[in-house]
Amino acid sequence: MDKSYYQILGVAKDADQDTVKKAYRKLALKLHPDHNRDNPQAEEKFKELSEAYAVLSDPEKRKQYDMFGTQGFQQRYRGEDIYKGSDLNEILREMGLGADLFSRIFGSGQNTAFRGSTARRSSGGQANSGFDFFSGAQPSERRGASLSYELPVTLEDVYSGTTKTVAYRLADGSMEKVGVKIPPGMASGNKLRLAGKGEKGAKGSADGDLLIKITVQDHKIFTRQGSDLEVEQKIPFTQAILGGQMQVPTLDGKTLAVKLPPGSQNGSRLRLKGQGLPKFKEKGSGDLYVKISISLPSRLSKRQRELLEELEREGL
Repeated sequence: MDKSYYQILGVAKDADQDTVKKAYRKLALKLHPDHNRDNPQAEEKFKELSEAYAVLSDPEKRKQYDMFGTQGFQQRYRGEDIYKGSDLNEILREMGLGADLFSRIFGSGQNTAFRGSTARRSSGGQANSGFDFFSGAQPSERRGASLSYELPVTLEDVYSGTTKTVAYRLADGSMEKVGVKIPPGMASGNKLRLAGKGEKGAKGSADGDLLIKITVQDHKIFTRQGSDLEVEQKIPFTQAILGGQMQVPTLDGKTLAVKLPPGSQNGSRLRLKGQGLPKFKEKGSGDLYVKISISLPSRLSKRQRELLEELEREGL
């Protein structure tokens, strides 16, 4: 679900309960599956609409949603909890759209199409768990739904490559664990597909896939630009003038002795070839850039001041 609940209902974040309810009633008439038998996407949109209303019409759930966002909220609430206490059937009955809606769409009166776990069903026909109005197919005849999982990794992880264990909950409530191999050089937004690790298929149907979306966390020392890295190196102004050697850290925990040329300027960069991240799915590595930051003393001893005054008299 790419849109927020507010966007799905077309209301502002400060909309009152009456506005939320009116927006739902208007869109429910437009998107109800019985009114859109030639539109295979209508059922999924109607489910999203109903989920959005069930959350935003409940003050406590809405508060949690505003605090944690869609993903964080769905990690805290299962599908049954999202709809618990909702007046959706009452609204639809008043509108003449049928009181058995959720038993028809979601199956047995419970919603399992939207389950709040870290791994979530991807949108599309595979994620439905109720009767398909348009094909007449039962869910047991379908391939298992694919799941998505957002996996945070460190910059060190994508420097060397590693294997992470992820745990996620399936629709039947069981927990699954799987090892995910993180290749070197991956970036935020890159995805890995683990075939057959999603929801179970039934009656011989294939299992769904698990889609791992990588999020590389910010580093406290290094910044990243593609496969290149940058590190800020603070030096005293005397070293900037005279030059000399400085010790530069690398992402793999080593320290390199780097020659600083005399007269280096604040903000200038030195390039250390091949000391960056491995290139993703390519040979070679990026570079490490050392950004010079000249540090000025806040206090001077009497002798230091005398020396600086002498240099000033010499025109420096």
